[in-house]
Amino acid sequence: MGTQKEIFMVEKQGFVTWLTLNRPLERNTMTLEFFDELRDLFNAFDTDPEVRVVVIKAEGKSFTAGLDLVAAQSLMGDGSASYREELRRKIKALQESMSAIEKCRKPVIAAIHGHCIGGGIDLTSACDIRIASKDAIFSIRETRIGIIADIGTLQRVPHIIGHGWFRELALTGRDFTAEEALNMGYITHLCEDRDTLYTEARKLAEEIANLAPLAVQGVKEVINYSRDNGVYPGLEYVAQKNAAVVPNEDMIEAVSAFLEKRPPSFKGN
Repeated sequence: MGTQKEIFMVEKQGFVTWLTLNRPLERNTMTLEFFDELRDLFNAFDTDPEVRVVVIKAEGKSFTAGLDLVAAQSLMGDGSASYREELRRKIKALQESMSAIEKCRKPVIAAIHGHCIGGGIDLTSACDIRIASKDAIFSIRETRIGIIADIGTLQRVPHIIGHGWFRELALTGRDFTAEEALNMGYITHLCEDRDTLYTEARKLAEEIANLAPLAVQGVKEVINYSRDNGVYPGLEYVAQKNAAVVPNEDMIEAVSAFLEKRPPSFKGN
């Protein structure tokens, strides 16, 4: 799968795909090209049957320091009505890059170390599972640089940690530690160092990848639909979802493996 090597590296290990942010000298700040490539990659992951789980990690000292402020100067204009409409369209395009992570039917795990600032919260909040090493530092930084977070943080993070913690963090823009992130539920595992972090990410990814792909992907879709539409529409949606896929070959394989006392081998059929 092709990628701009200076921005990302992609490595497949079985059914697990590792996506590495690869601008370590720039602390993996997000250029406009970063967003375009991210969207294209996750659209490709979504349709690739060899990808069952994606793990996002990063090279260098930081997971990401957020938006590349030098590159972001290209978003500035003359203040005219036409400029403002163009800015709205550009923001929508940036939003879609992060939403591509959430819309991807394959579960996504963020393995976070060092700084995860601003756009890093947008990115990781669109993931399904977040884990971090003890050195991780997080911040919803936008209020400290005079802007409103506009590519996903304000919409997704409250569903993860609740409004109490979220409003404090979003309004103050302060740093919070990996331990705080664990206590508030933003991350689910706190790892001693980066080696342990990647070992834990691999363990989680392989555990999920070894399950029936249609079931895993269906669970992700139902979770997101129910969050966005409510309990009763979510119940209707899952009823339709199961009616469309039951029975299937993976269900039969699961029963056969149980009776034969062996690990199942799921094919995604």
